[in-house]
Amino acid sequence: MASSLSTKYFLGAPDGSARLGSLQSPHMLPSPSLRLPARPSQSRRLEIQAAGSTYGTYFRVTTFGESHGGGVGCVIDGCPPRLPLSEADMQVDLDRRRPGQSRITTPRKETDTCKIASGVADGLTTGSPIKVEVPNTDQRGHDYSEMSLAYRPSHADATYDFKYGVRSVQGGGRSSARETIGRVAAGAVAKKILKQYAGTEILAYVSQAHNVVLPENLVDHETLTLDQIESNIVRCPNPEYAEKMIAAIDAVRVKGDSVGGVVTCIARNVPRGLGSPVFDKLEAELAKAALSLPATKGFEFGSGFAGTFMTGSEHNDEFYMDEHGRIRTKTNRSGGIQGGISNGEIINLRIAFKPTSTISRKQNTVSRDKHDTELIARGRHDPCVVPRAVPMVEAMVALVLVDQLMAQYAQCMLFPINPALQEPLEQHKTEQAQIPL
Repeated sequence: MASSLSTKYFLGAPDGSARLGSLQSPHMLPSPSLRLPARPSQSRRLEIQAAGSTYGTYFRVTTFGESHGGGVGCVIDGCPPRLPLSEADMQVDLDRRRPGQSRITTPRKETDTCKIASGVADGLTTGSPIKVEVPNTDQRGHDYSEMSLAYRPSHADATYDFKYGVRSVQGGGRSSARETIGRVAAGAVAKKILKQYAGTEILAYVSQAHNVVLPENLVDHETLTLDQIESNIVRCPNPEYAEKMIAAIDAVRVKGDSVGGVVTCIARNVPRGLGSPVFDKLEAELAKAALSLPATKGFEFGSGFAGTFMTGSEHNDEFYMDEHGRIRTKTNRSGGIQGGISNGEIINLRIAFKPTSTISRKQNTVSRDKHDTELIARGRHDPCVVPRAVPMVEAMVALVLVDQLMAQYAQCMLFPINPALQEPLEQHKTEQAQIPL
C-alpha cells in the first residue's frame, strides 16, 4: 500500500507568487498547486529604531532626548500607585549629576530642572506612566563643527555611523552622558520606593581617580553617609584622598587631557531573595545596568578579580547566627550575593570608567569621507567623569533592585512565606504615615 505521507515545499512562481508543491509517492495522483498572493512590494525606508532605550521588566524606564536637542528625560512605567512624589524628590540627585558644579567637571551651565508631566496627581503617583522632562538650555552646536567631519578617537561617533548610517553630531546625541538625566530621575523614584518599603539605602562614591586609589579599609560601609560623600567636589568620603584625587584631575585638566577612575557602590538593607537563577542572576543584572552607562570599562562585585588569588578556605564566607536569630556571614567576599540571589548582607560593587574621550589635544583620526586627518576637539567636557558618575551608578543599582523587588513579590510572596526559612520583604521597613483618602 502506498504511503499517504507527503513532504510539502514552496516554489517561487515566475509572477512572484508562492506555489505549494509536494513530494509524492509515484502511486499518488498529483494534487493541484496552491498559489498564494505575493506580498505587495514596499519601498525601502531609512528608519532608526529606538531599540535599547528601555530597562526593566516590572519597573520599566525609557529614556529619551539628545545632548543638544530640545531636552531629555524619561518615562517610568510600572511605578506603584499612592507613592508621595514631587520634582524635589528627583532634583536632589539631578543636582548631583548636573554639569558646571566645580572646576573638575564640564563647564557647561545647565540647571537640569525637572518637570513631572504625567503620572502624579495631588502629590501621589497614580500607577500610570510618569513622564519626566528636563530642557536643554546651554547648547553650543558650533563647537562640534569639526566633529561633524572627523571621528573623535574612542568615542561613539564612528560606531553610530557604522550602525545607523546617520547620527546627531552636536554633543554626541544619544551617546552623550546627558542621556543619563532620565536614568537619574527614574533612579530617584526607585530609591524612594526601596527606602520606604524595605529600608534599603544605596550610596556610591569615588574610590579611584587616575592613579590615586582609596584603600578599602578607610571606608566603613556600615556607617558611610551621604554627607561624607558630598563633603568635597570629587565625592570621595576620605578627605585626605579626596585632595589627592582633585590634584590628579587638575594636573591633566590644565593640559587639555583626561583621566578615568572607579566608582564604588553599596546597597544596605537589601531584602533577601532578590535575583533569579540562572540567566537573571542579580549580579548579572547589576553588571548589565552598570555597564550600560557611558564610559564604563569594567565591573566587579564582592572580592572581584582579587578573589582569584585566594583559596576556597580563604574566600568562603562562613555563616553564624546573630543576636537577633538571623543567619549572617562573618565576612562578605560574596558581595551580598550568592548563587545570583541577595543574601541580606551589604551589596558592594565597583565600576571602572575610562578617561573622557573628547580632549582638546591634537589626535590622529579619519574623516567621515574616509581620509586621514587630525582633530583638536572643542566643546565642554569633563576631565574625569567619575565625580558626576556617582549618582548615575546609584540610579542604575536602584533600578535593578526595585525591578527585582517587584519580581520577588510577584513570584514568591503571593502565598504565605515559610517563616522558618524566609523573611518578609519589608523586614527593615521604615514607618510610613497612612495616606488619607
